[in-house]
Amino acid sequence: MTRTIRFVAWGIWLAVPLAILPTTSMAQAPVPEPVTDQETELGKAVYDEERAKVEIIGSSPLYENLKPIAEKISRVAQARYPHPFKFFLVHEAQPNAFATPGGNVYVVDSLLYFARNTEELAGTLCHEVSHTIHRDAVELMKKRRHIAEGEAATAILLGPTRAQIIALLLLGELQSRGYSREAESKADVTGSDICAEAGYNPWGLVWLFQDFQNADKRHIPQFISDHPANPTRIETLKKHFAANASTFSKFDSDPKSATPFSVLKDAPVVFLRPEDKPAK
Repeated sequence: MTRTIRFVAWGIWLAVPLAILPTTSMAQAPVPEPVTDQETELGKAVYDEERAKVEIIGSSPLYENLKPIAEKISRVAQARYPHPFKFFLVHEAQPNAFATPGGNVYVVDSLLYFARNTEELAGTLCHEVSHTIHRDAVELMKKRRHIAEGEAATAILLGPTRAQIIALLLLGELQSRGYSREAESKADVTGSDICAEAGYNPWGLVWLFQDFQNADKRHIPQFISDHPANPTRIETLKKHFAANASTFSKFDSDPKSATPFSVLKDAPVVFLRPEDKPAK
């Protein structure tokens, strides 16, 4: 997939919060949350690592596609988490999305090209914010603590801060989908609740799982391919919908009812460079 890519050539990155992104052809990424506690400190460290790899997209028309969906989901999910949710586009070949402590949600640009409808993309975002609400990443690092301590002892000799060390470990876990199937299924359920409250058909995540049960694994998003128990997760969602009919019965289970989703072909993107700073 060919895509026009340009790098930021100026010293200051002019960014605004997602909630007030300008309606221009090159909408911009949100400003990261200031470091206020351990969760936001870790989230900021992950952000810095992603920026150092020149993978964060600072501006692109793709933000205009992401913005309305992210806003509606944030308005519902925000009451469940103390830090503001912010959605960043990143560039990777494999469609994916992952959330970090502190409220940052990273959406791979190829996922926007990959999504078949709005409901599937919304379901993915709702699923990811649910991991943050459940603090799954924090719990994951606690379980990996014995590994982190061993690797940190070596890395300290090279100079990284503790937060940077943990951020590197966390990125590896998130991008390899280190969550248990139980955590993934729980995020599915909470995500479906959030989607329903936000006005998005929660069957979108079910449709996504169904679409890829027999699909070529090379084209399956990472967050699905690493968790092959899709039938179990589908059944869990269906049982949740049936048990809460007052909430979910109004939504159509037929994928033909889905809202088409498309983005500008070969949309231009401008990457953030390590030296670029968010506007104050």
